[in-house]
Amino acid sequence: MSGWMPYLIAIVLVLGSFLPVWAATHAKELPPALQLAKRYQGNESLSLYGVSEKFDGVRAFWDGVTLVTRSGRVIPAPDWFLAQLPDATLDGELWLGYGRFSELSGLIRRKDSDTDSLWQTVQYRVFDLPDVAGDFATRYQQLVQLMRDYEGTECVLVEQQIVQDHAALDAQMQQVVAEGGEGLMLHRWDSLYFAGRSSDLLKVTPLQDDEAIVTGYEPGEGRLTGLMGALRVRLTSGREFLLGTGFSDAQRASPPDIGSRVRFTYRGLTADGLPRFASFDRVRPEE
Repeated sequence: MSGWMPYLIAIVLVLGSFLPVWAATHAKELPPALQLAKRYQGNESLSLYGVSEKFDGVRAFWDGVTLVTRSGRVIPAPDWFLAQLPDATLDGELWLGYGRFSELSGLIRRKDSDTDSLWQTVQYRVFDLPDVAGDFATRYQQLVQLMRDYEGTECVLVEQQIVQDHAALDAQMQQVVAEGGEGLMLHRWDSLYFAGRSSDLLKVTPLQDDEAIVTGYEPGEGRLTGLMGALRVRLTSGREFLLGTGFSDAQRASPPDIGSRVRFTYRGLTADGLPRFASFDRVRPEE
């Protein structure tokens, strides 16, 4: 065996020289530790919460150097766009305008998007300072002070308001929806920032929504013969169901890929615990 030792050492040295290159090539960005919202139930004490608009954009985390999605994928924003962001850790949403989510989603997925003039109309709407110690009231006051230096740039403060009662909250939500928005967010003033889903952060929308992974297709019948009739999708619980409404004919002709993540809206749950009146909303980007 001793005669093989030089060869074994040589092999180890060769493999060792390639290991750093392989690791760098295959390394996956770690997702940022973001706070995620639960759904408003209607019995919360509103005096405990700040209220802001829920923007229909792409969640984006800024660490002072790099802008990444919820999954940790680097967003290829232009250098001039990033140069306008503060030297601070920010949690926010990239937003292109009402009804323009698909354009934004396509923009951040393109490898050459940093040269796209569409970035001229993208805003980074900021709602929290994750690394600042203290409760949300403290973090928000510091965020207000910070953002005063960035007025007129693509970096925009998401303002918090006080709502007196649930009727006023519903009226504000209906107004936002009428203007093309998704709804509202409630952020508890005394909450600390921590990763994961929490009732300290609540979303208020007319419809419930969720996400699922596409696992297959059901063929269409009648007018839809030759097209996709329904998506078979899997929830995070592992349960599957058919999602068959909300699609245009173009989407049925070219349905979302198997393995892609789609968002759908629904109205409560069936007796079996599955989404009721589920309707396709959109394909979610790889956030």
